Amino acid sequence: DIFRVSNDAEEGCINVGRTGWHIDGTFQAKPFKYQTMHFHSVCEGGETWFMPLKEFYELQDEETRARWDKLWMVVGGEQYAHPLVYKHPTRGDTSMMFHCGPSFCSGWVEEETRYDYSTWIHPRILQAELGKRLDEAVDKIGIKMNWEEGDFAINDNLGNCHYAAPGTQTKKEKVGLRILHRTTVAGEEVPTKADGRSTLAM
Repeated sequence: DIFRVSNDAEEGCINVGRTGWHIDGTFQAKPFKYQTMHFHSVCEGGETWFMPLKEFYELQDEETRARWDKLWMVVGGEQYAHPLVYKHPTRGDTSMMFHCGPSFCSGWVEEETRYDYSTWIHPRILQAELGKRLDEAVDKIGIKMNWEEGDFAINDNLGNCHYAAPGTQTKKEKVGLRILHRTTVAGEEVPTKADGRSTLAM
């Protein structure tokens, strides 16, 4: 199916991708493998920001990497907990799995204590940390993609997180009409860490 996104509610879904940096499909046990983006119309300031997650992880200090490696993201419906840090299923290097949107994460846990709600980290604590660090890093190692009409992109959804810049939702009367057709390719594997531990059933 084609998901039609716009800055005009009469043309498509609005405010898509604006809740925070994210990977698409974290609500599933097997998040989407790829996504395609086809821009039928573009607006001024309607950038999509991309961050390569291997490089983002490696940019952090050793203490932060060690702390993140212990954490799992409980998805919004609390059916699953994905490892925050895991092995990219195709490349075999380090990647990350998260969503910084408020409704997409119920909390952050360590595996051994995931059933003890008193140990859960409030979702916004780590979402805010990730968001801040990603915002700081995007100009160093990320891409702020300024689209042109007709552009088509295929994104490694498991290797890059992304974020819709604020200008994507400016009124069309000010910046022009934005229309994006997005499709996704189903995931084939659950996120699995280098030591073999994978997405947990809650």
